[in-house]
Amino acid sequence: MTDFFHYDDLTWPEVADLPRDIPLVLPLGSGYDFERVAAQLGHPQRLGILPSFPFGWRGSGLAVAEPLLAAYIRNLLDSLRDDGFTRVYALMPQGIDLGLGESALRQTSEVSKTSEVSPRDPERGKVIIIPIGHTEQHGFHLPLSVDTIIIEAIAQGTANQVPEQAYTLPVMPYGVSTHRPSFAATMNAGGRAFEDFWLGVIDVLSARGFDRFYFMSGHGGNMSFLVNIVKYAGERHRRIFCATAFLHTAGKIGSAALDKYRTSPLGGMGHACELETAYLLHLRPDLCHMERVVDEMDFVSTPDYYMDWIEGGSLIANPPWDDDSKTGAYGAGSHATAEKGRLWLEAAIAEKVGHVAEIHEQHRRREERRNAGYGLWGKK
Repeated sequence: MTDFFHYDDLTWPEVADLPRDIPLVLPLGSGYDFERVAAQLGHPQRLGILPSFPFGWRGSGLAVAEPLLAAYIRNLLDSLRDDGFTRVYALMPQGIDLGLGESALRQTSEVSKTSEVSPRDPERGKVIIIPIGHTEQHGFHLPLSVDTIIIEAIAQGTANQVPEQAYTLPVMPYGVSTHRPSFAATMNAGGRAFEDFWLGVIDVLSARGFDRFYFMSGHGGNMSFLVNIVKYAGERHRRIFCATAFLHTAGKIGSAALDKYRTSPLGGMGHACELETAYLLHLRPDLCHMERVVDEMDFVSTPDYYMDWIEGGSLIANPPWDDDSKTGAYGAGSHATAEKGRLWLEAAIAEKVGHVAEIHEQHRRREERRNAGYGLWGKK
């Protein structure tokens, strides 16, 4: 009998301790029979299931060009290989060929998620929220799924508050990490593959008449690439409004809430910190191991380069993660409480609701100018 476990429920030391010949499976979509998967793999004693990749292939409800999807998936599998795992697989529906060779497993899915993935025609005119988390280490006390759990809650909370203004896609649990060698378990879609895939998503949705998009990220490593995406998208599709923002809980509403409720000093909020730990204590306390928390605030700080949730200073850099952390954490997780997490989630949702309204206003006012023949638009 095979013991199945969720890879993203683990902490990085637990992943580091896994035998490197244990099979790990990344499903495209849901509804698979994992007992059959175990049989395909020779009934291993244990089998790890990675977070489901939500869409991108034919039949998923939101398909991009297969080379774009293949590059994204291949990079994720290579992340696991880089960590020493020798049996890594992508599980996909029958009829899909991404050129993965022996790393591809195929099975008929029993559940279609098409209706949950792709916005339908009546959703045109709404802001399409695109939440992207990540699967990466978060110190000794938090699971790999932190960024995904948090941004999914914020995106869904926003869409629930203003359903007439916004629609959210399923959360993507895989982003970009450029610090993989430091600690085990962190995955990486690759910057170029990430950009190409998400531009492909905007291409598909724009062709269907959707014209307002908001990329919400729960992971700092995604941000520079998301900036590139919105720049490319805005030039490629000149009648859309595509935006992103630096992480979450970081604008006017979020930053005020952080200042009001935090008890850690500057440097206490960075990664697996007071903020992220509080969110998880509120949203998924079952995945928190507070007895293992280690506060780390020994970041090599200078006036224009330091670590806190709302980064300041004029310098941008990316030194090795293990220069500044012995455990994978930046910040003071011990200061976190579930009540702080609840209050910060409320603030983050309120902030994003405001952003949705601004995106609508930006699109409306710009369309009014275009339609009135403003400047060069009058010569087209």
